[in-house]
Amino acid sequence: MEEVRIHEGKEIYPLTAAQRIFLYTLQTCPHKQVLNIGTSMLIGNDIEFDYLREAIKRTYERNEALRIQITKTPEGATYQYVAPVNTEQEIEYADFSEKTQAEVDEILRGWTAIPLDQYDKPLNRMVMLNTADNYRGIYFVVNHMTLDSAGIFAMLTDLVEIYCSLKYGLEYPKAMQSYIKALKKDLAYESDSPQRKKDALYWHQYYMQSEPIFTDVQGTARLQEERKEMNNPNLRAVRMKQTDLSADHEVFHLEPQPTRELLDYCESNRVPMVCLLIMGIRTYLSKQNNFEKDISIKSTVARRATVLEKKSGGTRVHFFPCRSIVEENQTFKEGIQVVQQSQNEIFKHANYDPVALLGELQELYGYEPGFTHECMSLTYQPLSFRSKDERLKGVDYKCKWYPNGMAGQALYLTVMHNSYDQGLDFYFEYQPSMVSKQQLQDMYYYMCKIIFLGVQNEEMTVGEILRTV
Repeated sequence: MEEVRIHEGKEIYPLTAAQRIFLYTLQTCPHKQVLNIGTSMLIGNDIEFDYLREAIKRTYERNEALRIQITKTPEGATYQYVAPVNTEQEIEYADFSEKTQAEVDEILRGWTAIPLDQYDKPLNRMVMLNTADNYRGIYFVVNHMTLDSAGIFAMLTDLVEIYCSLKYGLEYPKAMQSYIKALKKDLAYESDSPQRKKDALYWHQYYMQSEPIFTDVQGTARLQEERKEMNNPNLRAVRMKQTDLSADHEVFHLEPQPTRELLDYCESNRVPMVCLLIMGIRTYLSKQNNFEKDISIKSTVARRATVLEKKSGGTRVHFFPCRSIVEENQTFKEGIQVVQQSQNEIFKHANYDPVALLGELQELYGYEPGFTHECMSLTYQPLSFRSKDERLKGVDYKCKWYPNGMAGQALYLTVMHNSYDQGLDFYFEYQPSMVSKQQLQDMYYYMCKIIFLGVQNEEMTVGEILRTV
């Protein structure tokens, strides 16, 4: 794969596999705001806007990913480039001191639903905010093709550390890493590298073993309906018939004490939190689908293992099927081990192109585009904003994420640590046309019940847990 071309005087590069996921998303959801990620970071401290404005400008200078733009060649191919620093950049300011928190949230949700220009324009917007409760900070919206949540956290951390250096004279933060350098490594992998060949072989063998089966939060109804419509009683996938792509969100909060119990279990048993969450989800889906032992959901892989990957921004998220086959006579602990083994294999081969994999899967089983074995995706976000500045230790701050009003998939669960008390927030983004609020409430309730029952009784069999809950 060619790495660089010159187009209209710019060095342009192909999109990465992670970015092509979002081009694929736009094919199924033509509403451009579906790629918007909106967030705010507000600090309950005497923030001085002159320092904050300067810190924002320096953040754009230091972070190449904030200056990514997308372009099209005369042949219609999509490329990317890093725009030069805009020395004349004006930083917006919004005074919300006369508005309630509910009104502010409504405004910011509205901003997040405004599509960003797709080609040859900045793919993000940053606004300084002042609110009635004396919180000050920023609102930030970005196209997902240029930053993911880990990239946003790294950017926010850098921004605040620059601010603290300017205002308090603290040590200036180390430089961010080059997005272009990380991009070239990704493109080199895709250029028929030996590792890519190994990953391709793994995923081919993964699906050749046997076909997964679709399991839904609503039970077996959708699969049975699809089997009847396709006149195939052995069908194991369904078409995602999404006629209404409008989305809503629901957040459930797990308090600090029970969150601490789960973290302690993970630490003492060397179990990643994401595996514990998947165990809860897959057991709930088993309960909803006649105790089906073969469960598959889409698991998100951040791909941020190295310093270069952690601090270069960009979007690096890949989605892969996490399939676990757990027998009823296996214990909760053994079930987690099955899930963990599946996750470990995913991590080893997570650089492979998920869109290419989807095409290969459809070809293998003879499915048309739109068929799937997974009813939902899961992201566990272990990061929460933290500043190294001692003056800000213990100072209240608020980080919020805002929905954009559209979703390319029926159900997407993000679990993250709450900025208020470090409990867990279960953030469901969903299409009301496909999933109801009551079904989400049931899922959260039973998922937590399953997880805590298993954590407190890890030798209890999965069958016993299924019959107990």
